[in-house]
Amino acid sequence: MDIVQLSEKLNQRCQEKLPGKQAQQKLLARPHQPFSLSNTVEHAIPAAILILLYNDHNGIQFILTERTHEVQYHKGQIAFPGGAWEEGEKLSETALRETHEEIGINPDQVRITARLTPLFIAVTGFMIHPFIGFLRFRSEPKPHTSEVQNVFSVSLTDLLDPENLKEEVRSIRGYSVDVPYFDLRGYKVWGATAMILAEFKACLEDVL
Repeated sequence: MDIVQLSEKLNQRCQEKLPGKQAQQKLLARPHQPFSLSNTVEHAIPAAILILLYNDHNGIQFILTERTHEVQYHKGQIAFPGGAWEEGEKLSETALRETHEEIGINPDQVRITARLTPLFIAVTGFMIHPFIGFLRFRSEPKPHTSEVQNVFSVSLTDLLDPENLKEEVRSIRGYSVDVPYFDLRGYKVWGATAMILAEFKACLEDVL
């Protein structure tokens, strides 16, 4: 299956009932004891990310970034290109603009084909709207060095490999937390990025 065929199938799949929260919750970090956060869904800040697919000799890949320690949120974590919505934009335009700002991919090089379930992040107060798109022609990422420390690609094969889904205990904000994560290219992908990937993976499994 080539990338255009896959994108069409994902488009069709995402117009049906999505795996949604059930898939996302599988990668939710679970604290050993409850703690409260002040952010609420009612006052969530809209944001958008892009799962950007492209073809190479190793098959279909998608792009992830390693954030710098200079950014305001999620310092040093693995993330999709994306960021906060700006007034007057469609959320899909937010995903494209942020992708251009963070990794230098022009919006006219990308075709957005589907969107996944929005995900509220209680820690930061963002409501993330995930979009799926593909590069219409090959373009090398040019990371914005104040925001993005590294750009790397992951094959769909690696994402779908059950051996790459793992779990560990971490100390986060002084709490012991069970953290499920994807081990992808030697990077531990957890948190919101992993939760979005869990739903993307479920959709892929339905169409492949």
